[in-house]
Amino acid sequence: MLYSELCGLYQSLENTSKRLEKTQILSDFLKKLNPQEDKVLYLIQGRVFPDYDERELGISTQLAIKALVKSSGLTQDLIIKSWKKLGDLGLVAEVARKSSKQHPLFTSKLTPEKVLENLRKLPELEGKGTVEKKLALISELLTSSLPIEAKYLIRTLIGDLRIGCGEGVIRDSIAKTFSLATEKIQEAYDKSLDFAEIFDLAKNLKLDTINLSPGKPVKVMLYPKASSIEEAFETVGKPAAFEFKYDGFRVMINKEKSGNIKIFTRRLENVTNQFPDVVRFASNNVQGESFIIDCEAVGYSPKTKLYTPFQDISQRIKRKYSIQEIEKKLPIELEVFDVIYYEGRNLINTPFQERRKLLEKIIKPEKYKIKLAEQIITDNQAKAQDFFEKALKENQEGVMAKSLSGIYKPGARVGYGVKIKPQDKDFDLIITGAEFGNGKRAGWLTSFDVSCRDKENLLEIGKVSTGLKEKEEQGLSFKEMTKLLKPLTKEEQGKHIIVKPEIVVSVIYQNIQSSPSYSSGYALRFPRITRLRPDRSVKDIASLDEIKKEVNNSNQ
Repeated sequence: MLYSELCGLYQSLENTSKRLEKTQILSDFLKKLNPQEDKVLYLIQGRVFPDYDERELGISTQLAIKALVKSSGLTQDLIIKSWKKLGDLGLVAEVARKSSKQHPLFTSKLTPEKVLENLRKLPELEGKGTVEKKLALISELLTSSLPIEAKYLIRTLIGDLRIGCGEGVIRDSIAKTFSLATEKIQEAYDKSLDFAEIFDLAKNLKLDTINLSPGKPVKVMLYPKASSIEEAFETVGKPAAFEFKYDGFRVMINKEKSGNIKIFTRRLENVTNQFPDVVRFASNNVQGESFIIDCEAVGYSPKTKLYTPFQDISQRIKRKYSIQEIEKKLPIELEVFDVIYYEGRNLINTPFQERRKLLEKIIKPEKYKIKLAEQIITDNQAKAQDFFEKALKENQEGVMAKSLSGIYKPGARVGYGVKIKPQDKDFDLIITGAEFGNGKRAGWLTSFDVSCRDKENLLEIGKVSTGLKEKEEQGLSFKEMTKLLKPLTKEEQGKHIIVKPEIVVSVIYQNIQSSPSYSSGYALRFPRITRLRPDRSVKDIASLDEIKKEVNNSNQ
């Protein structure tokens, strides 16, 4: 296969916004794939590695512009001027390739294999001369590319493929290609996180051979909201297990038979190096040669021993230096609430009550290190309410209610468990745009476009300009948010920028009203950002269905 054929697929997918059409187009393409071409699935996702692999290309817009200058012979000013006019660096690359002044003596037709080969080298480069080496790898591809290939190559490099082909479309297309149930593909993907592997196994009718594997990240099960204890019982049944909902961040701790321990966030990021304390807890206080346990890491004050809010310890997730210092300054306690793999056994279809009993056998509790999530089992609404109040008094977010017979569904929000929090109105949303401020806030981004999700799409639901501080020592600041968002710029429109959807924030609001001004059809009134959620991704944010449910509840 030539890379131009893949780019033809990209073009067809980009030309329709209809999900069913995209599914059919991709399915027709997949039917023609040879077995050795399965890794083209990564490129269709705009990636070069499987979803479980955290390595990123790390190519900024500025570096992509340099590569275009190097490969085309055009000036940087001309490239930037074209980018500001077109608003899409991929289109700039296409135009630049058509007018390129560079004509290499020897060219060969690009293949997806060659694209993968060069791009996979990028994350490995480090040290002196890294930028030049990266530019050489990218320029080699660009100088051999056709204009349409240059367009999608640059978009892949900067993580902005723009073909509207997310996880759902790929899943449905594989199911359609091999006449399999969508649920079967989804279940396999949630264990594997590798569409190339799924494609290969589906083709050979071996999907049932996929199993969990300690050391390889797996999606966590997600929990929808319930508005009350009564609604929680209606969803999960009676009796139910109620557990504290801790104000920390989710971690999946994996121990391989070799004894190697790895820690993954709900975003599938490997944070083992950032948490040597968690590695010690798992090694010393969890019995077993191999396991995958689901936990919440909760911060506490080393002086008062009181639990602290998530925001106080969130910096530990990204910290790569002075680990021992921050470990002492911001200690954590692990609250273990589930186990999905133990000593070679896949437990995701085992009832929750049995999984909890196993945890009680294998966890050796030690205060301020590791313990089981506090739990009661009851069918009494008053007892459950008292437990909820107790959680709040101990500075936790609320409680979880879980079905005793519920299985573990990686990546899914299903009725096996719900979360109950105080009636603060809040959502986790993603920032999709921002605007620079005026006066003393000039140079800072001070107004932020926030969006919810609707299947493969992100829909705006408001602009937020409150909740951030002018001084960093006072909390989350405009300066800090500007540092995070500027490198994610996709397009500039005067003072307004459109950014890659990577930064998740918690937003509280007064109420929700219908609004034709935003693509969601709704607007948050008096929204305020309360905190960053570096542990969460676009897949974790509020859905349009959740927004509608909240509107309906408010109108009753």
